[in-house]
Amino acid sequence: MEPTLRTLVVVLGDQLDPDASGFDGFDPRLDAVWMAEVAEESTHVWSSRPRTALFLSAMRHCAAEMRGAGRTVHYTALDDPENRGTLADQLTADIARLAPASLLMTAPGDWRVLESVRQVAADAGIPLEIREDRHFFCTVRDFAAHMNERSTLRMEYFYREQRQRFGILMTPDGKPEGGAWNFDAANRKPFPAQGPGMVPPRAVFEPDAMTRDVLALVTERFADHPGRLDTFAWPVTRSQALESLALFIDERLPWFGDAQDAMWPGEPWLWHAHLSAAMNLKLLHPREVVTAAEAAYRDGHAPLASVEGFIRQILGWREYVRGVYWTQMPGYAARNALDAHEPLPDWYWTGETSMACMADAISTTLENGYAHHIQRLMVTGLYALLLGVEPTEVHAWYLAVYVDAVEWVELPNTLGMSQFADGGLMGSKPYAASGAYISRMSPHCRTCRFDPKQRVGADACPITTLYWDFLMRHRTALAANPRMVLQVRNIDRIDDDERAEISLRAAAIRRGEVVTDA
Repeated sequence: MEPTLRTLVVVLGDQLDPDASGFDGFDPRLDAVWMAEVAEESTHVWSSRPRTALFLSAMRHCAAEMRGAGRTVHYTALDDPENRGTLADQLTADIARLAPASLLMTAPGDWRVLESVRQVAADAGIPLEIREDRHFFCTVRDFAAHMNERSTLRMEYFYREQRQRFGILMTPDGKPEGGAWNFDAANRKPFPAQGPGMVPPRAVFEPDAMTRDVLALVTERFADHPGRLDTFAWPVTRSQALESLALFIDERLPWFGDAQDAMWPGEPWLWHAHLSAAMNLKLLHPREVVTAAEAAYRDGHAPLASVEGFIRQILGWREYVRGVYWTQMPGYAARNALDAHEPLPDWYWTGETSMACMADAISTTLENGYAHHIQRLMVTGLYALLLGVEPTEVHAWYLAVYVDAVEWVELPNTLGMSQFADGGLMGSKPYAASGAYISRMSPHCRTCRFDPKQRVGADACPITTLYWDFLMRHRTALAANPRMVLQVRNIDRIDDDERAEISLRAAAIRRGEVVTDA
């Protein structure tokens, strides 16, 4: 007997675009959509409650919209008594029940999930078609071609090619707008002593009935997971995501460049966009985000330095990390170039540390499922790098706690950019700094019990101690990096006795002492 269901279109929690490539040629009379909430996606890493809630709410809203458009959606909720708990088991059971002739999906953002779906299809003996994800400027094949043409892979050159290829921030004669590709020199300033001033409130969306149901379910089901839900206000629909984009362009983009690397206690949102979660769930397309930002420059609403800095994060870094992920997996996840094996400190899950910068970054992360990129790279990531934490543990933490974390974007940013575990594929040098960087870009050190200028002694900043210990431990390898030579040479200015003190204090920090003292 001919199957009544021609194609079952698999839609994952980060593929919430009803116009995705997986729906090309979709016929409501012959095809159906498959979606499932499974506990596995919140437990393979200890996913925070804000992250889980965002995915589930956005999935339910997407399913409701597709049903309203006349599509049949086979949806398994987390609390369904027939829920099998894992994506593979649920899809296997539903293939047996629905008997589709074939499976189809847009390419997922996680190697683990891709392999799982492939295995399910093979075990069921039905064909699986995987289509290109159109939510990017650059295909993985395009990136691989760019990579194969170069002996050294660097984001800056990839970014310039992207600008030229798509005509973004370019003059009619093919030159970069403003005569330069990069305006970092005009950006990345610390706040004045009095602080950031009046920061516009972030876009917030009152949870509707569907989201409130999700929040209650997540609170009950994942009671022991980190994070809070009483402040949950993320966009969970396409219309809300578009509203967030409009508010950012209107209220924040003009000041984004100046403040993009600055930090201020108790101010987690500042002038950042807060759009990455919506883009990674596919509620927003990066093309429309970049187009809106460029239009703000062309219209005189936002300065070039701010617009270029913002566009570089999307057209440059976002596309670049995806290319690195898919051309290097699955082996990339196991890289550990610095041979780091320390455990992640327990207080990364609580924020209970006496370091002011770390306490602020982690507490806002756990409360909101969010921290801006400098808090991630140059506070929590920096400390883990200097401490020598096992990269897989750092990766698991970032994937668990941030609402915008999908593995294709999180893993290269964490393992490569933050932890230098790929040996320089993502970045040309380790992002190693002492407490002086934190002091320059924030007022955290003014109220902290530790002194960023001190390497040793009871008042020495743990980040500063660990920075010098890091340089000493990796001196040979770092001295071969042209961008690290001057930092490494500074070791010679420290006498043998102080070097020994640095090593002893660093060892005490690794034992869990110092940083959790009252």
